[in-house]
Parts: sequence; structure tokens; C-alpha cells
Amino acid sequence: MLFLSDNAAAVHPAVWDALKAADEPDSPYDGDRLSAALDDRFSQLFGRPCTVLWAGTGTAANCLALATMVPPHGAVVCHDEAHIEMDEGGAPGFYLHGAKLILAEGTGAKLTPEAIRAAVDPIRDDVHQVQPHAISITQPSEYGCVYRPDEIAAIAELARERGLGLHMDGARFGNAVAFLDCAPGDAVGAADALSFGFIKNGGMSAEAIVFFDQELADVARYRRKRAGHLQSKGRFLAAQLHAMLERDVWLDNARHANAAAQEIARACETRLMHPVEANEVFVRCTADERDVLREKGFGFYDWGADAARFVTAWNTRDADAAALARAIASL
Repeated sequence: MLFLSDNAAAVHPAVWDALKAADEPDSPYDGDRLSAALDDRFSQLFGRPCTVLWAGTGTAANCLALATMVPPHGAVVCHDEAHIEMDEGGAPGFYLHGAKLILAEGTGAKLTPEAIRAAVDPIRDDVHQVQPHAISITQPSEYGCVYRPDEIAAIAELARERGLGLHMDGARFGNAVAFLDCAPGDAVGAADALSFGFIKNGGMSAEAIVFFDQELADVARYRRKRAGHLQSKGRFLAAQLHAMLERDVWLDNARHANAAAQEIARACETRLMHPVEANEVFVRCTADERDVLREKGFGFYDWGADAARFVTAWNTRDADAAALARAIASL
């Protein structure tokens, strides 16, 4: 019973069907009919014009988006536990050619305007100090905490006041939309770019970089090629994105994963480290207690010396979530 990561989940059957259907000759790179249709498809989803580029990984999606906003001598403001800081192996510095990450604090790995101001206000406006050029937030955060639309609006307003770009890392964006039960446009707010994750949510190897600023998209096309991410048979990435959007597969998958996480969370009571608002459950438990859970067949990651992280997925079986809930309750 695997709760290691939603990256470990199976590929949704609709994606396999779409890949098979796409297996016929078409124009290479992103000149195929499926890639060409992405802009309209996502514009309908978000209720405003956007330009969409596919990418093969979430790290590439994040970094290619940020590279359009931040010059090598600039910086990105992010949470000190953001994925771009903790889990991308220095890729932001590589793709952004040495640009800096300015780290801010916040409960549940979420930023606030106050935290952002505290990080950037001490920076003098002179050539001796790195200047911020963008803010990056994660929806939901690395601890599974979801930004409400008003929270995003407040950060977006600050970004506009300061002339900063706003990027959203949406590796689990579907889980945030499912939790908020709102339109996707409300969950992204006034961001300039969204890294829309599908791989954790039933996809195989395709993420979407959604640009709400056409000029950024024009820059990203060249950067994607230079970075080695312009795949020659791009129709197979585009096919995955279309398959996930068709009949709201992405949203149904996220709802199922969230529901499984809630099943587990109800059994944790005071052990919970953070509110469970998506598909991650962070639980206080000793090393001995984690050994007990593993002996019962549960796979998960330790989270420091005295906690564990459990991640549900689109195909988590109800029986497995219930079994884990009972096992945690019995500790």
C-alpha cells in the first residue's frame, strides 16, 4: 500500500488511449494539430486568453517560466521551503543563469504580502544588491495548504505595485481547485504564469506552462529549445494534456486523491502537523511507530526525525486509505 508520492501512481487509462490515438504522422516539435489547439483549450478553462507550452517535467516548467521574468542579475522571492529552493537540484540557478532566490517565511509554506515585504524591503535600490524581479508561490503549498483567492489577490497586488512578475508552481494545482471547489481561474488569480501539473495527477510525462502574458510565452519558446525541452514528437505531450482536460479527468482525479487524504486525516487528530487541504498528510509519529506502519505494509517517506508524509493519488484504493487510517489510529 503505497503512499510515497503521487509521482508513483499509475498513468490514467485516458492518457494511454490518447497516446495511442496520437500515434500517426503529424508536424514535428509543436507544429502538430494537438499542440496548436492547446491555447484555445486552456483559454476556455481559465476564462481568459493564455498561451500554453508543454514541458516534460515540473522542474523544467517552473524554471522556464521564471526565466522569462528574471534576468541573471535578478532574483525570485519564494518561500524558504518552496520546491524551487529545496527540491530542484539548483535548476533555477542554472536556467536563470545565476539569478538568486530570496527566501521568505510563512506558516504552512505559504507566503503573505507581509512576509514578502520583510524579505525585499531591506534591499537597497543600487547596483551592489540583487534586485527582486518575480514572486513564486506554490498552489497548494509544499505542506498541502491551499491559497484562497483573496490571498492570491493580495500577493498579486503587491507584485504589481513593485513591478514584479508572479509565478505559480501548480504541481498539484488540480488538488487546489478541487479543495476550493471554484473555477480554475479563481485558483490561479492574476498570476502571469502557471506551471500546471498533470504528472502527479494521472499524467505520464507532460506538464503545461500556462502564460497569461503573451510576451513571456514568446520568450519561453526560445528558452525551451535552448534548454533541450522542445521534443521532436511534441504531439505525444500535447495529447496527454488534452486527455486530462477531456471530461474533467484532471479534476475528478484530484477530488478522489483529496477524499482519500481526508479519510486518513480524520484518524490522525492531534498528530496532524498541517491542515489537510489537498492530497498530502503530514503526521507526527516516532521512529518506532513508523516501523510499525511499515511492518503492516505501508510505504511512505519519513519527514524529519519525528514525522511522516503520506501522499494519496488519483488511484488510491478506498480500502487502502481506510486501512492506513485504522493503522494510524491504533498507534
